[in-house]
Formats: sequence, C-alpha cells, structure tokens
Amino acid sequence: MKQVTLERVHKEIESLKKLVVAMQETIADCFLTAEEENFEKGLKELENGETISLQDLELERKDVKS
Repeated sequence: MKQVTLERVHKEIESLKKLVVAMQETIADCFLTAEEENFEKGLKELENGETISLQDLELERKDVKS
C-alpha cells in the first residue's frame, strides 16, 4: 500500500477536478437549448410534410396575389 502524503492527496484532487470539468462539458453538450429544440422540431415537421419552406410560402403568396 502506498503511503498517503499531502502531495499525493493534492495530485488526486487535481485529477478529480479535471474529471469533473470534463464531465460537466459532456453533460452540457447532451442538452439542447430552446432555440436548438425549436430548430429540430421544425426540421421534423418539414420532413413529415407538416409545414412548408419559406420559399414555397412566398410562391404561394405571389400566386394568391396574381
């Protein structure tokens, strides 16, 4: 068994700090912001034919005005 010294404890704590920071970054990357969630929802709606693109909407408006 290795002898416990302040230097060893300090090194272990620094290693743990680095792991916690890495975990926090990973966790933060797992969640979407509200803006990202809305974007994803819009893409799914477009793929499912539940909405139309802005270009198609503008074309429809032009046809109605004509």
